[in-house]
Amino acid sequence: MTVKHISVIGAGTMGNGIAHVSAQAGFEVSLVDISDEALKKAYAAIEKNLGRMVAKEKITESQKSETLGRISLETDLTKAASNADVIIEAVNENFDLKKKIFQTIDEHAPEHAILASNTSSISITKLAAVTSRPQSVIGMHFFNPVPVMKLVEIVSGLETSSKVTATIEELSRKLGKTPVPVNDFPGFVSNRVLMPMINEAIFCVHEGVGTPEHIDEVMKLGMAHPMGPLRLADFIGLDVCLDILNVLYDGFKDPKYRPCPLLIKMVDAGKLGDKTGKGFYEYH
Repeated sequence: MTVKHISVIGAGTMGNGIAHVSAQAGFEVSLVDISDEALKKAYAAIEKNLGRMVAKEKITESQKSETLGRISLETDLTKAASNADVIIEAVNENFDLKKKIFQTIDEHAPEHAILASNTSSISITKLAAVTSRPQSVIGMHFFNPVPVMKLVEIVSGLETSSKVTATIEELSRKLGKTPVPVNDFPGFVSNRVLMPMINEAIFCVHEGVGTPEHIDEVMKLGMAHPMGPLRLADFIGLDVCLDILNVLYDGFKDPKYRPCPLLIKMVDAGKLGDKTGKGFYEYH
């Protein structure tokens, strides 16, 4: 299948990043959100990021304008789905919300369209089951910041066809990414390994083993991590970390994935990291 038009659902950090790289790679892109304000903010973020690339002489001013010209902003999900070859859902990590979106796009997307999710932990098989085309549903798990990070986890559900997997792997390469195929288990590979480490670092704070600064310093200097686990948790969003840990805990029924009580308290208090200005660190 030849992919020409990509619709991205959700204009948050991940959605606008996916729209950015898709348009820069030459695809026509519809960026979809229920909020005009969110769409304007997303477009401004893409424009700013492209401007940085111009300043660093990675692209020309003309290439920036051409990229922006390939992005259309849309609040009508059914319209955006109706002419797309690939639809990438990139909304909050909430199954009920994703279910509603997948049912809508399944109803209105062309028969040949591939329905993808940027979910970081929710079952692709479960999402596929709410559609009439489970063979055409797949996971495309991008990493933040999307224009910079090379990895895309390609997650095949129980019924995902090999042809769809091959098409999405090829698309990922055209976006300048490195696709890595994984099977559909809670957390896939990335978050199944990462989140227990972050959770254990939070337990170290909770139990008084060390301060966030000292724990992060140990992991950076001792394990050569570019960013400590607690700083990374703030960057990801503590609410997102909690959502993923809950998916792992519910999916495996294994106590090793039990979210730290301190993480739950911080989310309840609205201290979510970068997005709120306070998490394990403060941001101004």
